[in-house]
Amino acid sequence: MIKKLLAEVLGTFALVCIVMIVVASGSIVTPLLAGLTLGLFVYTIGHISGAHINPGVTIGAWSIGKISIKEGLGYIVAQFIGAGLAILVVGGFLPEAASIITSAINLENTPVVLVAEAIGMFFFTFGVASVIYGKTSGNLSGVVVGLSLVLGITLASVASVGILNPAVAMGLGAFNIMYIVGPIIGSILGMNAYKYLMNT
Repeated sequence: MIKKLLAEVLGTFALVCIVMIVVASGSIVTPLLAGLTLGLFVYTIGHISGAHINPGVTIGAWSIGKISIKEGLGYIVAQFIGAGLAILVVGGFLPEAASIITSAINLENTPVVLVAEAIGMFFFTFGVASVIYGKTSGNLSGVVVGLSLVLGITLASVASVGILNPAVAMGLGAFNIMYIVGPIIGSILGMNAYKYLMNT
């Protein structure tokens, strides 16, 4: 269990660091780099922890019976530890990062944002579920998960920042109900939709 938790800390740390650095730099390739980073960790730690590195994904996996409550809670704590470490490291090297990120993204706290995050997360975790259920070739698992994230972020960005990850939201200073509840709802719906279609 310790190795699984350490893998989740490491993966979440890297993902939050990448997103914070890219957003602070003003680049428009955040979705692509987030997808590439997640895909990389699917290949490197997927066999250890499943490479959730997202509390929403962990809750979605629990909703379809693929992780226990005890293990899921451990994962979520590990993910937020990873995010906290990323905030400390990025803030240490780029003290101005927080203010730049705040000015770079428009954080609206409206129900529309929640819906957008849920929709984006639905399509992201629909792809993740195909890997969880072994319906995607192992050689392509990272590609499918990474591209699913890019798709989800792109869809969500129509009406939100397109974060789809409460741990990343913490790193971006967007830790509010819309960016927490939206991804959780979307993940539960996305994973269960795949489960339903797979079993019909």
